[in-house]
Amino acid sequence: MGFKDMARSREVKVGTCVMEFVSPGIGKILKAAGCDFVFFDMEHAGFTFETVNNVLRYMEAAQLPVVIRPASKTYHDVAMACDLGAEALLLPHVRNAQEASQILDWMKYPPEGHRGVALQIAHDDYRPGPARQKLADANRRTTLFATIENRDGLDDVEAIAAIDGVDGLWLGHNDLSSSLGIPGEFAHPTFLEAADRIRRACLANGKSYGRVPSSVDEAVELFESGADMIVCSGDIWLLLEALQGMVDAIRASCTGEAGGGRPTPAAFSR
Repeated sequence: MGFKDMARSREVKVGTCVMEFVSPGIGKILKAAGCDFVFFDMEHAGFTFETVNNVLRYMEAAQLPVVIRPASKTYHDVAMACDLGAEALLLPHVRNAQEASQILDWMKYPPEGHRGVALQIAHDDYRPGPARQKLADANRRTTLFATIENRDGLDDVEAIAAIDGVDGLWLGHNDLSSSLGIPGEFAHPTFLEAADRIRRACLANGKSYGRVPSSVDEAVELFESGADMIVCSGDIWLLLEALQGMVDAIRASCTGEAGGGRPTPAAFSR
């Protein structure tokens, strides 16, 4: 199932974030763990497009859909990610409907947009074929998620969600709470009201809704309220917390200190 089909389904899709560890086996490892998709972050991780080119091939080998978050909303970053074979992009800090429409224009080939045309490269599997068909196929596959993570985006969220071609919205919880003046206060009424507004905009327009929960219970609550794209934690924190839990448990058990026993589960997100 490609990302476009996933975005159209309201069934729960569970993935994780990759922002540190990239190896030829990473896609198959995450696939074996049961992930439905991977969220690959360029904004905060410092990955180059050469790395993106590699990781997309790793994910293709694992038959695991991947959504790329480019580092910026420039034409170069949007078009380059698409040319390397990214069918789904998650753009950070989308502030209004006009900006979302501009990004779509850069992602789509004529006549739907103005993406520069290069054929028989990564995005079309290096295969020959009729140009008109290739452009039409690419336009059907390319998938856009807009991240709502500041006051401006929240104020225009209904218009963003209504755009034909915006496949879903993502709530950027850390940035949105900071923009609202309540950094990290995810139980604050102002944050909860903002989150509900984004959720309702998705539901009203039949768009996918992405969230990063902090626990299994929260993930279930979010799904039951309308979120269908769930990102549970990421490579850094899963490794750190799972390893730390085991190290602490072994050390405590061997030294007779309190707190020994089985390692605690890694937290879902940061």
